[in-house]
Amino acid sequence: MIKTVTVCGSGVLGGQIAYQCAFHGFDVRVYDISEEAIARGRVQIESLPAELQRDLGATPEQTAAGLTRLSYHTDLAQAVQGADLVIEAVPENLEIKREFYRQLAEVAAPDTIFVTNSSTLLPSDIAEATGRPDRFLALHFANRIWRNNTAEVMGSPATSPEIFGQIVEFAGQIGMVALPLYKEQPGYILNSLLVPWLNAALDLVVREVADPHTVDRTWMIATKAPLGPFATYDIVGLTTAYHINQARGKAGDPRGAAAAAYLKDRINRGLLGMGTGEGFYTYPDPAYRHPDFLTPAKADPANVDSAKADPAEATLAEGQAQD
Repeated sequence: MIKTVTVCGSGVLGGQIAYQCAFHGFDVRVYDISEEAIARGRVQIESLPAELQRDLGATPEQTAAGLTRLSYHTDLAQAVQGADLVIEAVPENLEIKREFYRQLAEVAAPDTIFVTNSSTLLPSDIAEATGRPDRFLALHFANRIWRNNTAEVMGSPATSPEIFGQIVEFAGQIGMVALPLYKEQPGYILNSLLVPWLNAALDLVVREVADPHTVDRTWMIATKAPLGPFATYDIVGLTTAYHINQARGKAGDPRGAAAAAYLKDRINRGLLGMGTGEGFYTYPDPAYRHPDFLTPAKADPANVDSAKADPAEATLAEGQAQD
């Protein structure tokens, strides 16, 4: 039975996972590599009670109790001592994850279950490094997990069916809808659908077909979706998208390499997304939430003659005016 959970990685999703588990009654240790990282993660985690109160109708007493079940650590051995389950949410890089699991296997108890929240990697890519492939699998969450409460459960061929079943049960215990996958699939279900959509949007911008806000407007107007792909990039964080496209580039995809270079430039300028206050939009008041973001630009009477003379040029100017 799972009672104590360690979450390794206190970034956006790691922090959400930790608080979700604590909110649902589990004792949770949060691990990260430095005091600075833990401090940033703690600030984010302590902002989550207000989100659950707003979105789920949770009471202040319920959300405050969740915070009391959390402890914070920079010593990995201390963080996993006595843990029944370790949830890994470290950067989306295969070698980083493998090295982390090698270190984790040395300090965790032999019967501790390991799960990865990797967005794109297969459990079988990592399993050997864990030292316990039968007790290792993937448990993948969508961002804002208390509201988008999917939990995709995916094992490798070596995963014990009993352990798989325990994680399906655990997902339900922390308020998720467990979605078991019967075969390994890069990107699970959600990202098999989401990543090509995000890649297509980014490719349009990298090739200078359109700017990010125009791409988002197009999607939002045509599909009535609440968010476009670049608002989604900001929520996910550009670092994750960079690692995914870097891997595409290394695999020989020139568009992946170009996308990685574009994202790396933005990351170097501190434009990492919602978590840092600025990405493709500026937060906490991004343009896509403004009432006029999806409304047509008003015609300027002074430009009526030129619009009649060159409709295409007038349409272009109108599109620019929306930005």
